[in-house]
Amino acid sequence: MTTFHRKKKVLTLVYEWEKRVHVVYGWPLDPRSGSKIANNPNSLSLFSGYANAKIYKCDNPKCLRPTCYTSGGSNKDDSFPCYRPACTGRFQLVRHVSFVDCPGHDILMATMLNGAAVMDAALLLIAGNESCPQPQTSEHLAAIEIMKLKHIIILQNKIDLVKDTQAKEQQEQIVKFVQGTVAEGAPIIPISAQLKYNIEVLCEYITKKIPIPPRNFAGAPRLIVIRSFDVNKPGCEVKDLKGGVAGGSILRGVLTVGQEIEVRPGLVSKDGDGKLTCQPIYSKIVSLYAEQNDLQFAVPGGLIGVGTKIEPTLCRADRLVGQVLGAVGALPKIFVELEVSYYLLKRLLGVRMEGDKKGAKVQKLTKNEMLLVNIGSLSTGGRVVASKADLAKIALTNPVCTEKDEKIALSRRVEKHWRLIGWGQIRGGTTIEPIKK
Repeated sequence: MTTFHRKKKVLTLVYEWEKRVHVVYGWPLDPRSGSKIANNPNSLSLFSGYANAKIYKCDNPKCLRPTCYTSGGSNKDDSFPCYRPACTGRFQLVRHVSFVDCPGHDILMATMLNGAAVMDAALLLIAGNESCPQPQTSEHLAAIEIMKLKHIIILQNKIDLVKDTQAKEQQEQIVKFVQGTVAEGAPIIPISAQLKYNIEVLCEYITKKIPIPPRNFAGAPRLIVIRSFDVNKPGCEVKDLKGGVAGGSILRGVLTVGQEIEVRPGLVSKDGDGKLTCQPIYSKIVSLYAEQNDLQFAVPGGLIGVGTKIEPTLCRADRLVGQVLGAVGALPKIFVELEVSYYLLKRLLGVRMEGDKKGAKVQKLTKNEMLLVNIGSLSTGGRVVASKADLAKIALTNPVCTEKDEKIALSRRVEKHWRLIGWGQIRGGTTIEPIKK
């Protein structure tokens, strides 16, 4: 279904994304060593940003849709008067959502897959002034399928830059492109983030088409870390120093202020024999935040910041990304080698080809081949130790805290870029015992 509605609003969802999203530049990792790539200006990488927003609906039945919907930041009141002239209703909070802003550049798939690890649904953004699909669009759609995201909304952005005929033509391209995929039948909403067209329609679709998934509040708490920070400013007095902050999404259980926590794998090093060793980080939660809102406890769903007593340099520049935070003694085992059942794509996605030529065929995994492996929010190198039929054994460059049946994504180096070639599921592997504190 495609809906055109061109009416300006004071507050818009996309405006809140653009105003609040945190974008950080950094250097990508060499999957063979786990170290940062040399200072090359062409090697810039982009980390996922995230933000929260509230969606409201006017409680006056006479307030027509979709203008009865609006949005605002997390610090906005849960109820306030309707903007429409002569309307006596009030906007009431109907949904509080978090967004992970994954980079759309075709060479940043690993970052996108890391962000997808904490999603319940996906908004697939397609530029209206470009042909569809772009190389990275195919990879993003494949990633959505890998992560088993069933609820998808397609956004046809920059609709203000094209004529109606061009917009309708691209809409037909999108419908054809998503046929036979998990996004088939997904609503296509033309919007303009710049001029705030159709943002109310998007709010309505998020409210009505994306259900709130069931949450596990009873289990041992577990949070997947997708960002980490050192909040101390240069020159800060010693007495004013604060511990590091981990940002992410709680998968299960409830985190509370004052709770003792463990972060795995923690500090990774090699012993005298060259074997990997892991020392989990133990700390205490001193604060919980959803944007600027101070919390006493946090439950699954949404993105939160966890203030800890961890040495701040360990959290600086996303150093905790890929780690798992949770209750002491309740986290999964630490794997250094994985046994996986995997599925390879038939052809490479995201590679530009001349004319209507299809992408190159994906070759089978070969022994000692280096891959980029995405597990949860961790991107690490993986060397293929053995491969047979649809089973493989992969030695990881960096250890990972995970468990059986967890989904992974596999990427191969093609033309100096990492390209998604398939996905798999963990069946077992080699674990190491962490060093006790």
